[in-house]
Amino acid sequence: MKNSHRIVLGFVAASLAFGQTAAPKATHPAPTAADWAALGKRPDFTGVWETAPGARGGARGAARPAGPQLTPAYAEKAKAQTAPKAEDNQTANCLPPGLPGIMGQPYPIELLLTPGQMTIIIEAYTQVRHIYTDGRPMPADPDPNFNGTSIGHWDGDTLVVETMGFADVPRGLTFPYSGKLKITERFQLTDPDTLAIETTVTDPEALTMPYSMGTRTFKRHRSWTIAEYICEENNRNFVDQNGKAGVNLSNPLASPK
Repeated sequence: MKNSHRIVLGFVAASLAFGQTAAPKATHPAPTAADWAALGKRPDFTGVWETAPGARGGARGAARPAGPQLTPAYAEKAKAQTAPKAEDNQTANCLPPGLPGIMGQPYPIELLLTPGQMTIIIEAYTQVRHIYTDGRPMPADPDPNFNGTSIGHWDGDTLVVETMGFADVPRGLTFPYSGKLKITERFQLTDPDTLAIETTVTDPEALTMPYSMGTRTFKRHRSWTIAEYICEENNRNFVDQNGKAGVNLSNPLASPK
């Protein structure tokens, strides 16, 4: 009984100590009528959008560099990199590309605006991005993931989104990057049904200057809905034991012979 008593007391003490050191979680109150009214005064991004033909352009008001300007250390890393083979493309095996690559897929995206947040539903690979506009700061050490942690704020009629915390996965960048990579997107309506997203990459370790990826233009389709995208379903791509890619052309629904 004495040993059991000590175990219980030790557990309680440890719990109290943990409670004293653990940082309290931030609370986010439910939006009020005033919050919804304020949102109604913002530009209307809500709806389904599709990349317009020839939608990639240079940065507005600035000359776009020929490519990212790498620091000497990362220029050496870039030289050491070998061009990936087609069979090394992990998206063939249903691994989605991370940001910014996921925003350039030839599939629609849907934007939903609510007080304190913009949600982007990307049809490709059924990806979802959460952009927080409730005034919270960027975490000091965000968990690395495919699409990073996105914090947004309004600059007039432009939504400025800064994203950090990236896992080392394919993301459409042609150069090596560090854990300090930051991607900045500027969302702006150029007319009621045209959305421009300008993307700039900064990395104090890998880049000597910000790298503009240009501006992508999207057209709104008010009658569209996002379709279901299940990459694993009927996926016929494979990589054999020698690392060679292939496609299975047999009917997966046919009865075995």
